[in-house]
Amino acid sequence: MRFTIALGLPALFTLGGALSVPSDFAATKLKRQTPSNTTTTKSVVAHHIVGNTYPYTVSNWASDIALASAHGIDGFALNIGPDSWQSARVADAYTAAKNAGPSFKLFISFDMSVLPCTTAANAAALRNYITTYANHPNQLKYNGGVFASTFAGESCTFGQSSVALGWQTQFVQMLNGNNTVYFVPSFFIDPATFKNYNNSFNGQFNWNSGWPISLTTSVANSQLSSAGTSLNNLSTAGQNILKGYIGSTSIDTNYVNNLKAMPSNGKSRAYMAAVSPWFFTHYSPQTYNKNFVYDGDWHLYPTRWQNLVSIRNQVDLVQIVTWNDYGESHYIGPIGGAQPNSQAWVNGFDHQGNRWLYMTQYFATAYKTGSYPAITKDQIFLWARPHTRNATSSDSVGKPTNYELDQDQLWAVVFTTAAANVTLSTSAAKNQTFSVPAGLSKLNMPLTVGGYMQGSIMRNGKSVVSLKPSGYTFTATPSSYNYNAFVAYST
Repeated sequence: MRFTIALGLPALFTLGGALSVPSDFAATKLKRQTPSNTTTTKSVVAHHIVGNTYPYTVSNWASDIALASAHGIDGFALNIGPDSWQSARVADAYTAAKNAGPSFKLFISFDMSVLPCTTAANAAALRNYITTYANHPNQLKYNGGVFASTFAGESCTFGQSSVALGWQTQFVQMLNGNNTVYFVPSFFIDPATFKNYNNSFNGQFNWNSGWPISLTTSVANSQLSSAGTSLNNLSTAGQNILKGYIGSTSIDTNYVNNLKAMPSNGKSRAYMAAVSPWFFTHYSPQTYNKNFVYDGDWHLYPTRWQNLVSIRNQVDLVQIVTWNDYGESHYIGPIGGAQPNSQAWVNGFDHQGNRWLYMTQYFATAYKTGSYPAITKDQIFLWARPHTRNATSSDSVGKPTNYELDQDQLWAVVFTTAAANVTLSTSAAKNQTFSVPAGLSKLNMPLTVGGYMQGSIMRNGKSVVSLKPSGYTFTATPSSYNYNAFVAYST
């Protein structure tokens, strides 16, 4: 799933725009908890792909940190790969965090899908990151240990007879004193086997919990057929079947129960859940050979957050996937730094600023405090794909696997300070009005080919908020396939 870009392939890099913090942060900023240097309190972090930061300076990191911090995010998980220049970007990130003050935390997330891990020397290279930043004021500490994570690593032996022994003897047990590690990797293994790793990790990060990965076109067709409906003509019962997969916490419960079943030996076992707004990647077989979607419809991002808030007592940390993985379309941060040849489906599709990132602030506060913050401002969020699910294009890469799951719908979330009427429109002739109470409401309606996205909030016969973003048209004949989301927000 993950990949990094080697410096030897400069043609795959595209520099993004300047990073900046919107001027309205002061007006919309919610009070945040300030985690201590050693914490077991609830924390929300975002996965930051260092491999996409080749042109970054300390200033760029400072902008990212300020933007994330202003929206309820407590730190970055720094995904590192094998490129020699990445250690310098990590150093810049820690410098920027220190300059910003002690509250924003960082930790290393080793990308073991690309990092070597067959020898003891490979493990020593990982340990060097831990010892370098163990005493840094912005290093995330958890239960007295240096917090660290991974993407993958379930096949790493570091020259030992098993994966469990490799991580135990060459990584965890060789870090002690101030360098003691609190290791919460994302191993893609059956949770029932956690008990075999008792001395190899302190917890688990459930990367794939961010999307309904078990919902494939084949699964959906089977489920819907038994209900007498289909993806092309969903009944209410069919919609409910698909919605049952969106944001489900059954995978979280499985992880938590199996972590609890591990022999404790006096150790705590942390569970880190994932939340993600979208997933679409479109690489040809000649490049990264990744061309598929996970279903992000039915308000995946807010629904997953709501479900995590409901089980917050079982979830020690939440990791947002991701801040800047443009290639997989689940970025909530700015389009900046370097793109891994993903500009065809990323440029013009901004997810950050006062869009999904602002929504993040609302849910992160609820997760960390146990209470949703008061809604003091009427707001509308709109998002949709740029073309029909069954669009035709001359794109040689072809349609992504599981594209059939996507519905041609305009998705909306509205924050209302009091009861109101919300009207969504996708053309001059197509609109729908909803009566909503005070609070958060999730709405949707069919898109119109050749049409647009528009939303308005009316109260007492007066327009309170109106949003009709420029630059969006829903088409059936795109120049290339793009199942990314166009996201808009009423400022």
